[in-house]
Parts: sequence; structure tokens; C-alpha cells
Amino acid sequence: MRSRRLIRLANLTAAMLAIVAATASAQTNTTNTSNNTNNTNNVNNNNSNSGNLANAPAGVIISTDGLLRIRSVKDPLGDLNRTRITEAKARIGGTLAKGSPMRKISLPRLEAAIAECVAANKPLPDEMRALAGLTRLQYVFYYPETKDIVIAGPAEGFFPDFQGRLLGMNTGRAVLELQDLVVALRSFPPGGKPAHTISVSIDPTQDGLAKMNQWIRSNPPNPANPSSVGPFLDGMKEAQGLHTVSINGVSPKTHFALTMVEADYRMKLIGIGLEPPPVKMATYIDKASTNETLQRWYFTPNYDCVRVADDDMAMELVGQGVKLVGAGEVVAATGVRVAGGSQSKASSLYCQAFTANYPQIALRSPVYGQLKNLIDLAVAAAFIQKQDYYGAANWKMETFGDERQFAVETFQAPKTVEPAANAVFKGNRLMTPIGGGVEMEPLRAVQSENRLKDDKGTVKQAHESVKLDHLAKGQWWWD
Repeated sequence: MRSRRLIRLANLTAAMLAIVAATASAQTNTTNTSNNTNNTNNVNNNNSNSGNLANAPAGVIISTDGLLRIRSVKDPLGDLNRTRITEAKARIGGTLAKGSPMRKISLPRLEAAIAECVAANKPLPDEMRALAGLTRLQYVFYYPETKDIVIAGPAEGFFPDFQGRLLGMNTGRAVLELQDLVVALRSFPPGGKPAHTISVSIDPTQDGLAKMNQWIRSNPPNPANPSSVGPFLDGMKEAQGLHTVSINGVSPKTHFALTMVEADYRMKLIGIGLEPPPVKMATYIDKASTNETLQRWYFTPNYDCVRVADDDMAMELVGQGVKLVGAGEVVAATGVRVAGGSQSKASSLYCQAFTANYPQIALRSPVYGQLKNLIDLAVAAAFIQKQDYYGAANWKMETFGDERQFAVETFQAPKTVEPAANAVFKGNRLMTPIGGGVEMEPLRAVQSENRLKDDKGTVKQAHESVKLDHLAKGQWWWD
């Protein structure tokens, strides 16, 4: 009986890891990249080191061999952010700081303006790197008369917070970033193969899980002695060894990839009780029972998020766009992970709570706002490719599509992470759950069966309301 109980304990046990990002680390990584790039890399590096906008996910430290570690910075009174907002208002000027309910950006005109900066070896201005302060990608429009592909949405003044995240001055929402837009467009390029899946996963190795199970069988903690939990967890983490980081669909050396990893990690920390949730909500560890299997959680898009005008000249992204889903797994004594059936009630409640509270969570913890922006950018890029706006506009994306001209792969790629575990006794059982990752299939959202109809004609009306005949030469955004 004791043997059976220990085997079940092994099946219920796993670990998790956490990452965050530091601007200084990212700048060091950029400096250490190979020297086979041209002046555009210098443009990007000069811009990231200018002291204006940060160029890294907030809080991640990555060693030269790809090991991720945690770095935490706090500003409990908000003094650092207030100072940065004041500085940013003086720097970006009145029009940008004022904001707009509907700001428009022509992608071909933006690329042309950036190409001029590249040719002159000039740093990119803040308004380019922050996409004129867009806080939401709401629309994609195409105008055949001028061959403009336009993205549009609400915008406001922006600033880099004390962790380096670009946020709106008024709402605190995460701002869309040029480097992420370029990564999304490269995943769905003109005339190229689309990225069917963009994903990140942080996983223990099979050998590590086998050694973990052996440790659990040989060193069971004592429910009557809470002090035994700490040494047990230390031994379990050592037995597992490093976890592997897998990134697919985008380069692992990009801000896009590192943001997905951070969002994935911190969601897991909340679930297992190592980070307090940003809003009042149920977590997995709060609701878990003694009958849990190993649980995995994934962020995915809400694929019913695209409303398209009847003439296919416009698309609107609707809804909150992100949901958390879960699944159960069982770990055999050999370390092999197999599907464990449907997710548990505790896991389901956690996923439902996270999804329902996602907009509020994203405001309190901006990395989740950044994740939603990544998903929106990927879906928009997939739509642009699917409709062949590239071909219609004769836009070859020669600057954005060339890493030698416009570098976005400027970070150290994460490869492994140290496990970090939490444990609680439920009755006489010790439970330590595991998380999963981020997985998106942007093409699914733009397939005909998932598109929402523009029954009221609101998307077409938004498209027709945009005027381009007043734009000056070199102007790429307007209200």
C-alpha cells in the first residue's frame, strides 16, 4: 500500500521555473552578437542604448550558455514610473502624448521611413519603436488606390516603465512594439511559407523526471514534520536538473520569444502559489484536491476573434483574444509523460478564472498585455498574408524581411532553466503541479470557418472613414 501511495505521489509531483528580464543583460547580449551585420544593427543598438526606450523583456537574465534566471525589480510607491512619465512627455511631444481613439499606421510607409534611417545610419526615433503609441491592434485595412496596408487602433503617450516595458501613460496598457511587428510579419512573409504554429514550452527532461521519481520514492517527506518539505524540494529540484526551453515559429533570439517565455513562466508561478495573482481570483493550488494528476496549462488565442468586411478590404480583431487551457498528464517511473485524461476540477477553475480576469490581469501585470499584443500581431500578419495584401500592394518587405538590414534577433536565446518548485500538503499527500506553455496557430483565426461576419457593416464603415490623401511625404502615422 505504501509503495502504491509513493507511486501516486510521484505522478502528482513536478516542478516549475521562473524568468524575468533585465535591460542591461539584453544590451550586453546585443554587444556580444556576431559582427556579420551591417549598419542597421548599429542603428538598432544605438537606439537601444540611447537611454530612451528599453529594448528587452523586463526581468530576464540569460547567461552566455542560455541559462535563464530570475531578476526582480519593484517600485511599490510608483515613484520610478512617475519620473519616467514626466521625462517621456517632454521627449515625445504633445501630439503623441495626447493620444487618439483611432491612430493609423501605413506599414509600407513605415518601412520606407525606417529604410531612410537605415541608409543614413540614424537611430530610430521613439515613435517608430513604439508604433506611435498603439495600445491595441484593432483593425487591418487595405487601400488599393494608394496600395497602403494600414493597421489601426487606440493610442496614447508612452513611456518605458522601471522594468523597461513600454506602457501607455494614461491607461498603463502595454504598447505594441516595432520589433514584435517585424517578427510577426516575418512569420507570414510575402510569398513565403507561413508559420503554422508559434509556441513556447518549458519542460523537464525524461531523464530528469525519472530521477525525480526515484528521489520521491527514496526520500518521502513527512506530513507530521513540515520542516522536511524544504530539503525534499531541494533534492527534487537537483534530481530533475535543468529544464529545456523550446521555441517554435519565431526566432528564440527575439523580444517576441522572450516575452512569451516570461508570460508562460509567471502564469505557472501564480498557479502553484509562488507569485500572488494580480487580481483576486482562484488559483490551482487553492483548489487542488488529493486526487490530482500532473497538470499543464497553455495560453492560446481565442480563434473566433476576426470580423471581416464583405469586400475583404478590412478586418477587425474582437474580444479579449487570449484564453488559458489545461490538460492532465501522468509521469511514469521511467520519466515518460502520457496524457492523463481530462483536466482536474481545480485546473479547470484556475483556467476559467485566469481567462475571465485576463483584461484586469494584463493591466496589473503588463507582460500579459504584451502577450495579447503578440497574438494580435500574429493574427494580423496571417490575415495580411492570407488575403495577399502583400501582392496587391506590391510590398516586398525588403527592409523588415532582412535581418541584415533590420535586426531583431539581438538577444541571447534561452535554452535551459533551473527548476523552481512549490509544495503543499493536501491531507497526507504532497502536491507540486507543473505548467505548459504558449501555443498559437494564427492561420486558424483567419480561416473562413472562424471568421465573423460584418453583419452591421461596422468594419466597412471604419475602413471608409480613413483618409490618406492628406498625408505628407514621409508621413507614416496619423489620427
